[in-house]
Amino acid sequence: MLHLQKASGGQASRMTHRERIAAAIAGEPTDKIPIALWRHFPQADQSAQGLAEAVIAFQKRFDFDLVKVTPASGYPAEAWGAKLQPKDNEEGTRDYLSRPIRTFADWHALHSLDVRQGILDRELRAFKLIRTGVGPKVHVLQTIFSPLTIAKQLSGDLWLNDLREHPDALKGGLKIIAETIARFAQTSLESGADALFFATQLASHDLLSTDEYRAFGLEYDRQVLDAIRSRAAFILLHLHGTKPMFELVDEYRAQIVNWHDRRTPPSLEQAKELLKTGALLGGLDEWGALSHGSPADVRAQVQEAIARTGGQRLILGAGCVTLITTPEENIRAAREAVRA
Repeated sequence: MLHLQKASGGQASRMTHRERIAAAIAGEPTDKIPIALWRHFPQADQSAQGLAEAVIAFQKRFDFDLVKVTPASGYPAEAWGAKLQPKDNEEGTRDYLSRPIRTFADWHALHSLDVRQGILDRELRAFKLIRTGVGPKVHVLQTIFSPLTIAKQLSGDLWLNDLREHPDALKGGLKIIAETIARFAQTSLESGADALFFATQLASHDLLSTDEYRAFGLEYDRQVLDAIRSRAAFILLHLHGTKPMFELVDEYRAQIVNWHDRRTPPSLEQAKELLKTGALLGGLDEWGALSHGSPADVRAQVQEAIARTGGQRLILGAGCVTLITTPEENIRAAREAVRA
């Protein structure tokens, strides 16, 4: 952890982006509340150069305290042969035209990937360009999906049936996915990533029991994270969806946790009590005030998030991707509110 210079009166002196994030994780004073937002860039994200240029331009416009790279949605499934097309939605995600897993027997045919080839190589090339383009003063994070999330991408709704009816077949597929994604995560760090954004979309009580997620989710998540833990500056864990399994968060040993705090329990203050260390990333409703409210609405949510946490261990952000339709003045309002 970086040593932090403090100004007189107990306040932190002017910090770099890296120092601000490190202080938030450590629960130490910051000169201002750090902020990080990210979004998809549909169409641009179909090439390494296009994604890199879009991410770099976004960061140059808003100067966030960390840069979370958001590749094309479903990129791991695409790497294993899924076919996708752009989708006309506010998130900037894509529709699946076909998926490689159609029956439980297809899990046995899943093969390990060379991360230096195809779609995964495209994302690594984009990352190298982004790392150079945003400069060394800010952490840059690669987006890594959990193996079970990728299994869902590969199979659609079939994964849940196979989890309960053909568990050995699914576990065979998860083993291959975890091995490949661990190598991709390691290579991302070699390509300039400081840290990882690790996203699980299925650690939800709406979908699975805790025991089921331990056996089919956490077991393979650990394989990926243990492969990079000693080399990554930190892990940012994203729990997607409603009723997230916060009881498992400590087992991820993540330094930052992000979830839809404006749309599902726990609230920021509840999470601060549940998680005694590390930073919470949230406070803004990406489907509400941030995208469809006024700048005043955004500023009010910023102020409320700071009040709920006392401004400690807080990184201001949204529950998930910022919608591509979000007014730029609302993003600027959030940025200016933390400076104030």
